[in-house]
Amino acid sequence: MRVLIVEDEPHLAEAIRDGLRLEAIAADIAGDGDAALELLSVNSYDLAVLDRDIPGPSGDEIARRLVASGSGIPILMLTAADRIDDKVSGFEIGADDYLTKPFELRELVLRLKALDRRRGHARPPVRELAGLRLDPFRREVFRDGRYVALTRKQFAVLEVLVAAEGGVVSAEELLERAWDQNANPFTNAVRITVSALRKRLGEPWLIATVTGVGYRIDPASDAGREGGGRGQGGGRG
Repeated sequence: MRVLIVEDEPHLAEAIRDGLRLEAIAADIAGDGDAALELLSVNSYDLAVLDRDIPGPSGDEIARRLVASGSGIPILMLTAADRIDDKVSGFEIGADDYLTKPFELRELVLRLKALDRRRGHARPPVRELAGLRLDPFRREVFRDGRYVALTRKQFAVLEVLVAAEGGVVSAEELLERAWDQNANPFTNAVRITVSALRKRLGEPWLIATVTGVGYRIDPASDAGREGGGRGQGGGRG
């Protein structure tokens, strides 16, 4: 999951971002409306957390544009106001949920996960593929009934691969979906994370490397084996 945080209080924005990262949720920060619109134009987000009172285009204006774009991105609004009229106006603009400051980070995380579950996905919240059972809400992974302990980043990468349902996912897309805007595009973090994830899942290897293209879940091949393999595209991570 990747979230855009639009908040002009730097300490609060950074605290939210760091807290979400602990939940394997990638997050980018925009400190004003103009920065938010720029990030929305170049990145794909699953959710938006909008402070209503920000410099430049307001949170309300950002929400209106998101709704008008037809992107379907769920919106959670933050505000210091706790009046019913303010909440009503926020929902009328297009907010999907509302949280009044101050708030507990845990509550924000639970609300974001609830919004993500309610999105109009064709796939169910709990994903199953090739003997894998991945629960995004509980952050649990089982392979053939065996629990697999993963780091936050390994889980985020596996979530993207499983969601592709056997399709090839490029290293660039994994970097975009499982990391955030501060990730170095020239890093080998994707290769290292996929290699470690492959070993955590165990044999027979499930993650195949499609040389020059990316990675995919491939239960019928041992193409992911370090040092070479049979499946499509060879074998090095």
